[in-house]
Amino acid sequence: MLSIKHNEDMNRFEAELNGELAKMEYMKVGNTLIFTHTEVPESFEGQGIGSKLAKTALTYVKDNEMTAAPLCPFVKSYIDEHPEYKSLVRLGG
Repeated sequence: MLSIKHNEDMNRFEAELNGELAKMEYMKVGNTLIFTHTEVPESFEGQGIGSKLAKTALTYVKDNEMTAAPLCPFVKSYIDEHPEYKSLVRLGG
């Protein structure tokens, strides 16, 4: 089972995969997480790891009554495919 950790010190959600790191980075501005970059090691691409990172990050935003600004194309695409998260997106995000 993939374990995703919120590493607040590094401003990212991350999962360790056999010594490699998959991560979704953000900047926090006020009550908004601005998602800037998602990276999954090439050897683990296509296994849904990016989607699990996105789901965990967006659930965190929802649970903490925050808003999201998806600058990262992957996060934007994930939200487009999962309309239950659209209400979290800050206008203009």
